Amino acid sequence: MRRKTLIITISLHALSLMVVFVFQGMVFPYLRIAGLSPLLLPLLSTGVAVYAGRFAGGVIGIFAGILCDISLNEPVGAFTILLTFTGLVIGALADSVITRGFVTYFMFCICVLVLAALIQMFPLIYIVGIPPQALLMTALWQTIYSLVFAFPIWVLIRAVWRWISREPQSTKPQ
Repeated sequence: MRRKTLIITISLHALSLMVVFVFQGMVFPYLRIAGLSPLLLPLLSTGVAVYAGRFAGGVIGIFAGILCDISLNEPVGAFTILLTFTGLVIGALADSVITRGFVTYFMFCICVLVLAALIQMFPLIYIVGIPPQALLMTALWQTIYSLVFAFPIWVLIRAVWRWISREPQSTKPQ
């Protein structure tokens, strides 16, 4: 039974990852607001880390980071390292210290999105030479635009987590 549960868990998380990737990489680039697209994959990896723990948060973080690097054409590995690290740290905190819930998820989403904005700003500041002040408003608006989708992604993650963590029903008569 354990192997079946693990396969179902991986399948559901992979399916939710692909759905969110399709929206981030193939839908929202055509629905830009003020030239900005939301970052959805960091929201998903953060939610998986909060609800499923450090192992699932790290694994989903690796794949979400790879997909984020591909869809955003960022420096190789920047989002992969960020989302893996945050998945492991947030998952470890969720396993031991923090309470799982929307407020916790939302606060971690803010932190991860701010780190993602800094990663996106880094090459523009140090390689291209754009002043940081010019990029701060863009980073702020992208973070806010991304946070709009925190609740729908939380609903998806919460539904997957509830489905996975439910007790198997016994079929034996009592």
